[in-house]
Amino acid sequence: MTTTIDYTVLYWVVVAVMGLGVIGELVPGLPGSGLILAAILAWAVLTQFTGVGWPVLVVVAILILSIAVDFLATYWGAKQFGASKWGQLGAILGLVAGIFGLLPAVAVGGPIVGALVGPFIGAFIGEYLTRSPVEGQSRVKIALKASLGTVVGSLVGSLIEVLLAILAVAIFVFSTWPLVQGL
Repeated sequence: MTTTIDYTVLYWVVVAVMGLGVIGELVPGLPGSGLILAAILAWAVLTQFTGVGWPVLVVVAILILSIAVDFLATYWGAKQFGASKWGQLGAILGLVAGIFGLLPAVAVGGPIVGALVGPFIGAFIGEYLTRSPVEGQSRVKIALKASLGTVVGSLVGSLIEVLLAILAVAIFVFSTWPLVQGL
C-alpha cells in the first residue's frame, strides 16, 4: 500500500510547530530553537530533502546560534554590571536552578519566574560570598548591581532569541513556499 502525503497540510503543520517553537523562546523551560529545528528536519526527511537548499541551511545556522545566545547574554550582562567570575557562575547556576524548579519562585510563577529570579539570586550569592567591600560600597550593593546585570542580560538574550526564531521561521517560509505551491 502506498501512502501519499498532502504536502500542503504537512507544510502548515510544520509551520505551526515552528510557531510553537517561537513561543517556546519566550517561555523558559519550553523547547524553542530545538522544536523549530525538529520541524525543519521532519520537513526535509518527509519531502526527501526536496527544496532544502542554502536558505534552510542558513535557518539551521541561525537556530544553532540562538541556542548559545541566552547563556552568552546572561554572561555579558553580568560582566557589564561588574560581576566577577563567581557572580557569573552563580547566575548560570541560578538560571538552571530556576528553570528546573529548584527555587521557591517556581511554586509561584513556574519556569518563567524561575528563569528571571534564578540568575539574580545566583549572581547575588556568588558576588556576596566572594567579594570584599569596595570603598564607599557595601558587599550587598556590589552584589545587587551584578545581579541586576544578569537579569538585564537574560532579558536581552531572550529578546534576541525570539527575534532569531522569528527570522528563522520567516526564511523557511519564504524559501519553501514556492516548493509547496508546485507540489
